[in-house]
Amino acid sequence: MNIALIILAAGKGTRMKSDLPKVLHPIAGAPMLVHAMRAGATLEPDRTVIVAGHGAEAVSAAALDHDPDATIVLQTTQEGTAHAVKQAATALEGHEGDSIVLYGDTPFIQPETLERMVEARQNHDVVVLGFTAADPGRYGRLVMQGDMLERIVEFKDADEATRAIDFCNSGVIAAKTEVLFDLIEAVGNDNASGEYYLTDIIGIARDRGLSATAVACDEAETLGVNSRAELAQAEALFQARARNEAVENGVIFYAPDSVYFAYDTMIGPGTLVEQNVVFAPGVTIENDSHIRAFSHLEGCHVARGAVVGPYARLRPGAELAEKVKVGNFVEIKNAVLDEGAKINHLSYIGDAHVGADTNVGAGTVTCNYDGVMKHHTEIGARVFIGSDTMLVAPVTVGDDAMTGSGSVITQDVPAGALALGRARQINKVGMARKLFEILKFKKQKRDREA
Repeated sequence: MNIALIILAAGKGTRMKSDLPKVLHPIAGAPMLVHAMRAGATLEPDRTVIVAGHGAEAVSAAALDHDPDATIVLQTTQEGTAHAVKQAATALEGHEGDSIVLYGDTPFIQPETLERMVEARQNHDVVVLGFTAADPGRYGRLVMQGDMLERIVEFKDADEATRAIDFCNSGVIAAKTEVLFDLIEAVGNDNASGEYYLTDIIGIARDRGLSATAVACDEAETLGVNSRAELAQAEALFQARARNEAVENGVIFYAPDSVYFAYDTMIGPGTLVEQNVVFAPGVTIENDSHIRAFSHLEGCHVARGAVVGPYARLRPGAELAEKVKVGNFVEIKNAVLDEGAKINHLSYIGDAHVGADTNVGAGTVTCNYDGVMKHHTEIGARVFIGSDTMLVAPVTVGDDAMTGSGSVITQDVPAGALALGRARQINKVGMARKLFEILKFKKQKRDREA
């Protein structure tokens, strides 16, 4: 069956106290909107419609960056959830299949929950996602009769008996696209808020002889983010879930609570992650690797059996092959390191390729930027780069070559050659003592004058 996603993302989010649209506030390195889109994408929708409003330009850019095929529609006035969904009608005209309404500020709906909603839709005209609330508070209540959903009552409009119900409305709804918009056309705004409630379609559907039901999920999936405090709570929830999933998948942690995941972090089983490691977006770690303490990884790939850190930084474009070692205070950016390469101390390798089994000594820098453009450094296999070597790109060091410590390499080094690029050392006998005496005399004179 064809599936269309309608994701509501028009709210301003006044309680966030931010100029950034609410749905663009990040969780685990991605806007909340992207989390909602990723959850819905597991259903392989043929259409995705984002209903934007406040900060529409920024919201549109974020949505299209994640899914260039998404359609953006505008809700220029905030008149309720049914009014928001109605803005997608033209974009979905003629759609043959189901539509699912999601919310850009509710980032944790799980794919399996959406799949259960799709399955339930085969037997009911409208399906609502509900949850049993520990504290029902001001949530809308789901009034059930057996497995049939009779109606949804907003808290403001509920009597005491209805408010006693703890089965609550998440706002997520699935229905045949044509039926959804037909029901919305009949929604009015005769209620305490004067808004067009999407929830009213249940009563309308039942009056028309259509069936409705509710699928239950864990309350944590329905967490909506409306304030900075709730954003922090959502971040903590995501991190706890990500760490637990990693452990279940065979990842080993020394101090899991100190490890920070991005929304798309992928770590293979058997990998050891030490304490205080940060995974920014775009990281893939293969099996049996070792990420040591206080390392920061972003936009990189680490192959099986590699060792990173401690205190290492892998930046976007870093590609580490099997059994590579990147040590303390080493930074890698846009560089490929072949199998067995070692860069163990205090080095920067950027815009480069390092061949297999090459050893790069401490303090080495690929000088890749001339102030205007970036240039490439090519280092062959089994090369020994002496400590404190400056490789001024563009430059190539051939296989089995060597550079002397402290060299500035500005020309290509042939395979098997030793390159020395440093000034000749001169020793001035006794000069150090004379200089110390002169400096001490100057210091004493300055102290007396002070």
